[in-house]
Amino acid sequence: MNNPCSFLTAGALALAAAFPVAAAETQGDVIVVTATRQTQRANELLADVTVVDREEIERSGQNTIAELLARQPGIQTSTSGGPGTTTSFYVRGARPEQTKVLVDGIPINSVDLSGSPLRFLSLADVERIEILRGPASALYGADAIGGVIQIFTRGGTPGLRGDAFAGYGSHDTWQANAGVSGGNEQWRFRIEGNTTSSDSVSAQKHATNKDADKDGYRNSGGAASLSFLPAAGHELGIKLRRNEGTTHYDSGNTPADGDFNDRIDFETTQWQAFSRNRLTEAWTSKLQYGESIDFQKNYSAWSPDGDWLRTKNSQASWQNDIVLPLGKALVAIESLRQQASPEDSFSDKSKQTTNSLLAGWTAHLGDHRWQLSARQDDHSEFGHKGTYALSYGYQITDALRAQASYGTAFKAPSLYQLYVPLYGNADLKPEEAKNREASLIWERGSHTLSATWYLNKVENLIDFSAATWTYENVSSARLEGATLAYAGQFGDWSLRAAYDWLDAVNEDTDLRLGRRARNKATLAVSRNWGALDTGVEWVGVGRRYNTNDETEEMGAYGLVNLTARYAINKELSVEGRVDNLFDKQYESVRGYNTTGLAAFVGLRYQPR
Repeated sequence: MNNPCSFLTAGALALAAAFPVAAAETQGDVIVVTATRQTQRANELLADVTVVDREEIERSGQNTIAELLARQPGIQTSTSGGPGTTTSFYVRGARPEQTKVLVDGIPINSVDLSGSPLRFLSLADVERIEILRGPASALYGADAIGGVIQIFTRGGTPGLRGDAFAGYGSHDTWQANAGVSGGNEQWRFRIEGNTTSSDSVSAQKHATNKDADKDGYRNSGGAASLSFLPAAGHELGIKLRRNEGTTHYDSGNTPADGDFNDRIDFETTQWQAFSRNRLTEAWTSKLQYGESIDFQKNYSAWSPDGDWLRTKNSQASWQNDIVLPLGKALVAIESLRQQASPEDSFSDKSKQTTNSLLAGWTAHLGDHRWQLSARQDDHSEFGHKGTYALSYGYQITDALRAQASYGTAFKAPSLYQLYVPLYGNADLKPEEAKNREASLIWERGSHTLSATWYLNKVENLIDFSAATWTYENVSSARLEGATLAYAGQFGDWSLRAAYDWLDAVNEDTDLRLGRRARNKATLAVSRNWGALDTGVEWVGVGRRYNTNDETEEMGAYGLVNLTARYAINKELSVEGRVDNLFDKQYESVRGYNTTGLAAFVGLRYQPR
């Protein structure tokens, strides 16, 4: 299938007339922040966004953020074993480090290249996840070539209520969390704790000696938030979350045969303080300072006493939202400082700073909508870098709209790639991207159908060179793809389906990029039977290669999962999930295990 765009467009239009109106939540009821950095209804967006709210998180029965994201359109994942092992997210085919990851607006991207920091975050205190697909450097600066994944944490609400969950499943997996939240018209608070443990499976297939043992995972932590609302339109707040634990893994060539129990001790911390003030009827200001800290100590045969790496991101920002006679303006300044330690691991250059100015304008006039964004970053290593994005949409009918956009993005080399002894290269240039995309969106009642095509060209790709044994700007990439997605309700039935076509190619060699399938599809059907909700999911992923030179092919696979939730009363429910019902044997990284058939059941207390 060389060009599916005409098929997707025709499919969107042909199916549009087939669905009746249903009385349920519509796109207009969903509020999104990440697409514009301002609150906006989902049906007014000019970007490709998915929102996973708290209700869907609980209904899914998933234990980790990684499992939840793997089911979303436009995202492919690879995992080197069970929970806690190296996990990578490819948003629209971009590399993991080319996607910006935020927690309540604070970046948590690490200089560590061993996988996404999301693998260590707990789902327990997540209120919702917003996934912005497509370059977003004009709003968020460096690293947003593939998109942005933003986690919004739970906060306090008026009154006093508690919530709790406890569950047990395959591989001796335990999960528990409990929290309490409350407040009045002026004060709001929430505090909670969580813990997860799993014996898991051996990370590598066919491992021998100590590497043949199960590579378990332990993660415990908590979160707290407090806010003060002295008057209407004003809020002062502080948030803190922390998790720590141990994840075991298998190192070396596959199959592993080591005699050392490889493991990583980790600590992740994020905190922020903010002041949101409505200064006039048309002007709202938000001052924020926050930090994220990622600490990992790696014990291996090469370093039995442990090598440690600590990344600290410190960000200060001042954002101003201004209501104009036509639309809304955004003006903001940011300062981000990233520091890595120990300093002697980075040739004494362990800090880099980016100071930024950004502006945006979002408006509509009649059937026309547009969004303009521009940003100037002053990077301590690479000087000035400007990015911009232009989006336009037209309401063709009450139900059908079309939109198109063009934008630029970049990613600065990490401190690790620049300055780590032996492998670092201080002459690296930033990666640069130019993206264009077009969409058709049809909405009617609770039904939404969309078809999106995109083409993202990335230059100066950074990779490790076997020829020089250093990081180099080695090539350019073409990330072209299309997504067809549907979500809707038919009475007591709910249906979600998505198909992704991706052509991720190295333009210098014309070879497909590794661990990215050309085809991926998902289907989820659920039904409400009164007190009982049941669902079935299917995830299909096409064949792909483990490397960037089209070697070590991994076969296609399809997984069937089951979910169920029974409400004992308005506050107490039993939840269950079966993953990989038919115990399909497959790989997302060559030579590494996946967990196979697994079941999990839990009891949730959640006042509604």
